[in-house]
Amino acid sequence: MPHPDRIVRMKTVLARTGLSRSTLYRKIAEGTFPAQLRISTNGAGWRESDINRWVSDPVRWRPEGEADGAR
Repeated sequence: MPHPDRIVRMKTVLARTGLSRSTLYRKIAEGTFPAQLRISTNGAGWRESDINRWVSDPVRWRPEGEADGAR
């Protein structure tokens, strides 16, 4: 049975990626970093699997389902 995907918060994402908060938000706006998920009224987080995919290949990362080279 596969493990459920964990939701990680900003502090963890910044530590894992080495990005600054402003760079992270800029990359989200550009579509080159996974967007956060709403987990409550005032809370947001990221799927750990999305962050792992980005860390493994940040240059070629695209949202799942987006065709390679679709730009």
